[in-house]
Amino acid sequence: MHCDCHIHMVLDGDDWSAAIAAHRASPNLELIRSRLESYAAAGISYLRDGGDAWGVSLAAREMARDYGIDYASPAFPIYRKGRYGAFIGLGYSSESEYLALLDRAERDGADFIKLMLSGIMDFDSYGELSCEPLPPDEMEALVRAAHARGFAVMAHVNGDGAVRAALDAGVDSIEHGNFMSADTVRRLADSDCVWTPTFSPVLNAIGAGRFSDDVLRRIGAQLMENTALAASQGAYIALGSDCGAWRVEHPTGAADELRHMSAALGSGAELVLGLGSARIKEKFRRRS
Repeated sequence: MHCDCHIHMVLDGDDWSAAIAAHRASPNLELIRSRLESYAAAGISYLRDGGDAWGVSLAAREMARDYGIDYASPAFPIYRKGRYGAFIGLGYSSESEYLALLDRAERDGADFIKLMLSGIMDFDSYGELSCEPLPPDEMEALVRAAHARGFAVMAHVNGDGAVRAALDAGVDSIEHGNFMSADTVRRLADSDCVWTPTFSPVLNAIGAGRFSDDVLRRIGAQLMENTALAASQGAYIALGSDCGAWRVEHPTGAADELRHMSAALGSGAELVLGLGSARIKEKFRRRS
C-alpha cells in the first residue's frame, strides 16, 4: 500500500507531550521535512492527518508537495470541552463556539472536519472507554453543520452505541470503531462510510508492559473478527495506522498496519484496502 489514511505528524510514537512541545512555539519544519522524506522513501504517496492545534499538519501539507505526497488535513480536531481531545484539538462548549471553529477551519484551509465523538479504550479494562460519547442528537447536529459547509467528516469514535449514532449522523469515516457488534458492522457495510480500524496502537503495544496484554489481545481479536466480517459484507475499509500514537512510528506504521490487516483480511487484503483507500481519497479531497 502506498498510503496511510490516519496519521498524526505532530506526534512521534513515543512521548506525546514531548512531541507536542517540539512544535508548541511554531511547527518544527526541519522535523516535519525529515518525516516527509522518510514517507517518500518508503513509497507512500498519500497521507491523511488527524490534525492538531499548532498548525503542524497544515505545514506538513504544504511541504508534502515537494515530496510527491498528496496530504489532507482537517487543520485541527474538534472536541467538546470536558471530553476526550483536549491534548491535541480545539474545544467547544456551545453551538456558537462550534460554528466559530468551523469558521476557523475554513479560514485555515482545512480539507475536512475531524470530530472527537467518544473517548479512547481503557487498555486495562476491556470494553470500557475513557469518557462518555457525545449524545446522538449532538453528533447529528455537528455533522449536519460540517456537511452544510461542504466538509467531509472524519469521526474518532469507539463503542457500539456511539458508532451506530455516528453512522446515523452521516459521518464519512469511522476511525478506530472498537467494540462494534455484528449488527453495527452490518450497518457500516450498508452505508457509504469508510472504516479505518487502526490495529497498530493496539497490537504494537502487546508485550511492552505498559498495558494489560490480555486486554490488548481481546481488543485486537475483536477488531480482526469485525474487519473480516465488514469486508465479507462489502464495507469500505481503509488502511490507517494512527501513526504517531504510542509504538506506531513514522513512517513504519503503514507497514505495521498492512501486516495486521492482512492477518484479518487474508489474500483479499490488497483489493479490499485498495477500494477503501480510494474511497477515502475521493471523500476527503483537498479543498484547495
